[in-house]
Amino acid sequence: MLLVVAICTTLGGVLLAVGLSRPVDHPAGEGARSAASPSPETPAPATLGRDVAVRPRNGLLPARLEIPAIDVTTPLVRLGLMPDRTVEVPGNADRAGWFHPGPVPGRRGSAVILGHVDSLQGPGVFARLQELKPGDAVTIERANGSTARFVVSQTMLYANADFPADRVYAAQDGRRLNLVTCGGAYDSTRGGYQSNLVVYTRFVPARVG
Repeated sequence: MLLVVAICTTLGGVLLAVGLSRPVDHPAGEGARSAASPSPETPAPATLGRDVAVRPRNGLLPARLEIPAIDVTTPLVRLGLMPDRTVEVPGNADRAGWFHPGPVPGRRGSAVILGHVDSLQGPGVFARLQELKPGDAVTIERANGSTARFVVSQTMLYANADFPADRVYAAQDGRRLNLVTCGGAYDSTRGGYQSNLVVYTRFVPARVG
């Protein structure tokens, strides 16, 4: 079973992907395991979308994320699945990561980018994600220099136990890009922040002429 778990959790006493007000340490490397949330049995969808089976040419892979409204410009690391079938999260707080078993941003389905909000060194790449409003622009630069453009449609805060894996990872109603980080109250007795913030965006087709 593929498990998608909240990223605001602990691993071996080290907090991963924590929220806005309490900096913590992060493991080294491009990806770090996301440990069990308060609801670790929460399954991901059985399929992550039709486009997953057809991998794009390298030139179409997402390379950089830009969100002008919150001054975010970051290279994207690739995030996959850990041996226990949980989802990787970025190992560095200053970089976001694309979940590559899902579709590339701009293709049909729900592409997902995850990022931290802070670390011991200061604010993380998604420290201001909660400030985004409907209509704000989000741009993906591909490896070949082309771009895919999106606009924010909705921001939602979910308790870890209620994280909507089907909607975030597998919705097929169009070309979506979902941005995920931590939010909500911090509770050290329960392993950290108790919610996930999800910013939903929709694809904007390029103008012709």
